[in-house]
Amino acid sequence: MNWKAFGAMLARDAHVARRNALLMVFQTFLQPLLFVFIFGRVMVGSGYMPEKYKSLLLPGIIAISMVFTGIWAVAMPLIAEFQWTREIEDRLLAPINISWIAIEKVLAGMLQALIAGVVVIPLGWLVLGRGVGLTVKSPIEFAVVMLLVAAFSATGGLALGCTMNQQHIGLMFSMIITPMIFFGCTYYPWSALNTFPILQKVVLINPLVYASEGLRGALVPQYPHLSSIAVLIALSVFDLLLLLAGLHQFEKKSVS
Repeated sequence: MNWKAFGAMLARDAHVARRNALLMVFQTFLQPLLFVFIFGRVMVGSGYMPEKYKSLLLPGIIAISMVFTGIWAVAMPLIAEFQWTREIEDRLLAPINISWIAIEKVLAGMLQALIAGVVVIPLGWLVLGRGVGLTVKSPIEFAVVMLLVAAFSATGGLALGCTMNQQHIGLMFSMIITPMIFFGCTYYPWSALNTFPILQKVVLINPLVYASEGLRGALVPQYPHLSSIAVLIALSVFDLLLLLAGLHQFEKKSVS
């Protein structure tokens, strides 16, 4: 393993991320914060939603921001590098195993997702105003969930970026990302689907459910949420499956 080459690629991705930081801020935070303002501030302030909804909403918004950031940070550069800029060819010439090139992409995406998750907490708090009761009773649990969510977003970006063609980018967001968000228990807890028992079971195939419920359990444990053990196991399994699928697709594209 050539750690110098690995570090150089990671440093280059960090430089590109810093250069595109303003664009990334608008892409990552604008839509979630608009939802926070409308549902958490306007609807609650008007009396249409209870005050406690603010606390239920924010963990889901954190999950959305992290997942969207990680997917975007990994998938979009891969689609561009494989299909029109061909920059991936320079990386493939580096003295490093092909799989580690993909893992570096995942690590860079995880770091950006973690930053997005940390930044959106105070931003959401500012937008929501008073009445947000976040409580981190177990910092270790919170840190592990954040890492697993970041890994899910980055490995998902790897799998999508190595599978989708450039003409299918719009389809990726409309047919995959959007349904995943709306059925990912981001704007409501999983227990809210009790009146829809079939749907409640079907959404469990959505990794975002475990991201949202895991952050809800770590930040607002006083409200209903999936068990922490189930969340940690499910996220770990999804992370591993997406990583293996992404590495397979990456190696397949690299040698084709």
